[in-house]
Amino acid sequence: MRENESESDLIAAGRAGDRAAFEELFRRNQRQVFSVALNFFGGNRQTAEDISQQVFLKFFLALKKFRGDSQVSTWLYRITINLCIDEQKKRRRFSFFSELFENDDETPLEIDEATDKRLELTEEVRKAVAELKPIFRAPLVLKHVEGMSYEEMARVLDISEGTVASRLSRGHRMLAEKLSHLQ
Repeated sequence: MRENESESDLIAAGRAGDRAAFEELFRRNQRQVFSVALNFFGGNRQTAEDISQQVFLKFFLALKKFRGDSQVSTWLYRITINLCIDEQKKRRRFSFFSELFENDDETPLEIDEATDKRLELTEEVRKAVAELKPIFRAPLVLKHVEGMSYEEMARVLDISEGTVASRLSRGHRMLAEKLSHLQ
């Protein structure tokens, strides 16, 4: 196992073609990548899995080009957000077709009223976040789901901390407007 090796050693080994080094980098970062994609798309697991696979394929193919100016996780967050935004644009173009093929066969579980209300609220919030423009959705997901600082978000999104703060503020306002009917 390579779990005790430093990130820079793993990158060097991965560049040299060491598959185990790449697998360790994957293992260390897969949960965060999936989480960002999952929350970006309102809990859609299939889309999050697809995005995650694309992220790590890009990562694998571009590892030799990685300069090491940032941590691998920062680079992967940026790739993830960019792929999520690209997927969102693609979906907007083909939304008519996706509506035709929606299928919801899940059998509901027996749950109490309080749990049901919490699940409904969670779903309302997810839907509202998913409806935001990606430039406002990305900072919200990185802040509230991933727990990133403004500095980290600025690096991932390749924008200034002031722009992060502005987009978060606008995103919060838009989210509050979308959820105002719940009060």
